[in-house]
Amino acid sequence: MAPQRNIGAGAEAELPEYAGHYRLESTLGSGGMGVVHLARSTSGMKLAVKVVHAEFARDPEFRGRFRQEVAAARRVSGAFTAPVVDADPEAARPWMATLFIPGPTLAEQVKRNGSLAPEQLRRLMAGLAEALRDIHRVGVVHRDLKPSNVLLADDGPKVIDFGISRPKDSELRTETGKLIGTPPFMAPEQFRRPREVGPAADVFALGSVMVHAATGRGPFDSDSPYVVAYQVVHDEPDVTGVPEGLAPLILRCLAKEPEERPTPDELMRELRSVAASYDTQVFIPAQRDGGDSGATGSEPRPAEGPGKDAKRSPSGRSRWWRAALVAAVLGLVTVGGLVSVRLTDSGDPAPTRSGTRTAPAAFSGWETGSVSGAASMPQCSYGAGKLLCAQPGVVFAIDPSDGAVLWRHSVEETDWSGAPILSGGLVQPLTGTATRLEGLDPASGKARWERRAPASSSTAAAGGMLLFTASDGTVTGVDSSSGDTQWSRRIPGLKAPYFSSFAGDRLAYATSTSYDGANTVVTAVDPVTGDVRWEEELEGTLEPVGAEDGSVFFLSVTVSREAVAVVRYTPGSREPQSVALPVQRLDAAATVRGDVVYLLSAGGALEAVDMARGKRLWSLETSAARGSVPVADGRHVYASFADGRLLAADARNGELVGQTRPRLAKQANRVAAGLPAPVLAQGRVYAGAPDGTVFAVDAREPSRW
Repeated sequence: MAPQRNIGAGAEAELPEYAGHYRLESTLGSGGMGVVHLARSTSGMKLAVKVVHAEFARDPEFRGRFRQEVAAARRVSGAFTAPVVDADPEAARPWMATLFIPGPTLAEQVKRNGSLAPEQLRRLMAGLAEALRDIHRVGVVHRDLKPSNVLLADDGPKVIDFGISRPKDSELRTETGKLIGTPPFMAPEQFRRPREVGPAADVFALGSVMVHAATGRGPFDSDSPYVVAYQVVHDEPDVTGVPEGLAPLILRCLAKEPEERPTPDELMRELRSVAASYDTQVFIPAQRDGGDSGATGSEPRPAEGPGKDAKRSPSGRSRWWRAALVAAVLGLVTVGGLVSVRLTDSGDPAPTRSGTRTAPAAFSGWETGSVSGAASMPQCSYGAGKLLCAQPGVVFAIDPSDGAVLWRHSVEETDWSGAPILSGGLVQPLTGTATRLEGLDPASGKARWERRAPASSSTAAAGGMLLFTASDGTVTGVDSSSGDTQWSRRIPGLKAPYFSSFAGDRLAYATSTSYDGANTVVTAVDPVTGDVRWEEELEGTLEPVGAEDGSVFFLSVTVSREAVAVVRYTPGSREPQSVALPVQRLDAAATVRGDVVYLLSAGGALEAVDMARGKRLWSLETSAARGSVPVADGRHVYASFADGRLLAADARNGELVGQTRPRLAKQANRVAAGLPAPVLAQGRVYAGAPDGTVFAVDAREPSRW
């Protein structure tokens, strides 16, 4: 059987024939995080197998989330979910197999056939209440219940996709305030820090799902996720069109305060009083379309929401200025389980550019409009005296003094994996799923060499080499300057290595964590030869974040992705040094400068840990939901945020010293899934923004931004 080709969103060039020992027969659907296939076990049992996209397989953060999803799904009984049959979170392309459940999602059903009848709504609400009771009783909070995560099976609704679920007793509730989910179905406490996010948030989502099932829209309706966030926190829900017998109960589910919402058990009791007996007809309405719609335990995500004739909530007509205000107050939420969220279709903004030449002593900054013409966040690096940037479909160079575009070069429009870098004297576009490799002349942007990309599930650059890891664990080293293959083989002890590398260090680092997360084997590889320089087993689940003066720095994280300590290991030393964080930080990104590690967590906490002194120096709450990896120059620490702001803090005491204005994409149809770090060079800071612009400010005077 030839490898299958994926025609869904975020498609890979080719997809695997097997996941473990399960043969993949056809593609059921594709979402932001992976592709779901119909497969069969050796005995012939039908399975739904989710295989993550190659770009996310390279991301240690995502691997942690996927392990969490598998663990959460396994904890639930399976009576009201898609039972997990098998999984391998540590595979080169992580995968999870669940029992195949035929039937459409609620989102598909409503879009195809309209709102459900009253008796079907009662049965749906009872089934979801039972499912939440089952999920909550094992200590899991789903946190992303929505129509595309509800399967309508013949025997009742099934709740799927535990990709962002969390234990209900997690310290995240009161400490980090992670904002994650899909705004129209999120509870107020998911937006307000440090409010508790517990089982009651799923009950709020159930209420929103029921409004959608009854009316084709949500109780909070707007084209902008920022306006929806404001409405969820402050406005009353619109339940116009919901049957009178269910509206009071749904309104109780949509109460602003968690303690005012009914529990799943209370919901079931109330529903018994609404109808003495439930309708026993087949759950899927008989008038559905005739296609054989099948869904699974995860990812295929059809468009949700009403059609063109659906009634809109009056509050959905809010103006964009309100969206900008909400975004500035809340920061940009992470939507749809850390994937991009589609808004209304609209034309892309026309490319614009404004720039001002200034003398070096009085740099006043510049801004260059989207080079690709689309509102997508540029990712940039610095090399050969130029700012090297990328947007989907194009790599380009910018004059760092005035923002002039020096050249542009078209590349395959794929899932992007990072900024282009200068390696081997040439610009290397590091695209996610491209089939072609190129080394570009930094002066002109013309290709010096070109070749077919080795089959791989991860790509890294280190020591003048490009490293490609295939799904079978074979690593291929390609010379960046010539494009020639220098070596290709399996590295002893590494099943399918994902490599990390850091500026100024010529080694590549791979980590392999035990299944229980108790230990991590760190392997340092010479990228020029593929030889292992050193290997050490260290305690805990460790993620490399930097290398300085012969030492490697890690974050020690829990299975739920909270950073609990900063660890420094010097090869040859007896024991690593560990500094515990006073507060666990979810999804922390970190950078190293000297002995100090700077962390920015998902809740917006920016902090500095001095490894030489063995303590945290300071902590600053930025009140922003999502930020980039921070960068530091000794005087200041900088980070970009999802609304396009660039922030600077004093590196000595954490005092906020400056920030730029938001640069939101007013007519964009996507929210960025990843945030590129700012670039420091020549006393200036360069950053990309969601509206597609690249801008520069003076690093020495953040107060003047």
